[in-house]
Amino acid sequence: MARTALHRIKTITEFHQFRELPKPEHPLISVINLESVRHIHIDKKVSLVFDFYSISLKKNFNAKIRYGQQEYDFDEGIMFFISPGQVFGIDVSQETEMKQSGWMLLVHPDFLWNTPMARSIKQYEFFDYSVNEALFLSDKEETVITGLMQNIEQEYRANIDKFSQDIIIAQLGLLLNYSERFYQRQFITRNITNHQILNRLEKFLADYFNSNDLVGKGLPTVQQVAESLLVSPNYLSSLLKVLTGQSTQQHIHNKLIEKAKEKLSTTDLSVSEIAYELGFEYPQSFSKLFKTKTNLSPLEFRHSFN
Repeated sequence: MARTALHRIKTITEFHQFRELPKPEHPLISVINLESVRHIHIDKKVSLVFDFYSISLKKNFNAKIRYGQQEYDFDEGIMFFISPGQVFGIDVSQETEMKQSGWMLLVHPDFLWNTPMARSIKQYEFFDYSVNEALFLSDKEETVITGLMQNIEQEYRANIDKFSQDIIIAQLGLLLNYSERFYQRQFITRNITNHQILNRLEKFLADYFNSNDLVGKGLPTVQQVAESLLVSPNYLSSLLKVLTGQSTQQHIHNKLIEKAKEKLSTTDLSVSEIAYELGFEYPQSFSKLFKTKTNLSPLEFRHSFN
């Protein structure tokens, strides 16, 4: 059976040593051309944890990356984003020499200290949902990302002065913003996969609202829905916003209102009884939500059929 080893790499210098690279020119940031990396032999499963940010553009990589719930083959340009403390793995079925091309940007959190980027980098959702969805790039998009990484490399290789950090962080922000744009494009263009997720969402909500789960468990949470679809909450809401213009929470509420309208129009249950069956502890909360969504109170909606 293949063995699994866990390597925690705390610094960028340690990463360079791990990959048998020269000492980094800057201890807190490094751009690596993966074609220049000496190939290493791996005969087992390896799991890695970095204490720094990693932004990778990889292809032609004859192994599989275990990343969240999925495995990725790198036969086309793929970006993925790892924040400090995330675990990812490399799987090979037999002893092999890893070959790869592309670029890797490593940024230690200390480089961002006392700058607005220290806070804003955590708000880029792909550092959260990237464990479930890598970013597939077109040739043109690869050129943009590669150019920005090379700009960062050129800046820290030059003589460091009082402007260097601001210029590098500005380039990093531009890279992250382009990545966000490319993710939005991917949400639109990968229609088959995305609509499969949308169909699975509709089925999950239909099954949940048609069962007795509402009485015992209440309304499903965004976290529960996302877990059932094997994606993160942020990724699911971002995808739904692009496909439907509505968040996951809005989809849950839409299904709730649909069931409420059905009960109000086809049964003689009181509003309180319907609220209870739909998982509400207090009927007032149900009535308030119903009116917010329909501009009618539950009773006004029922009376409209008489």
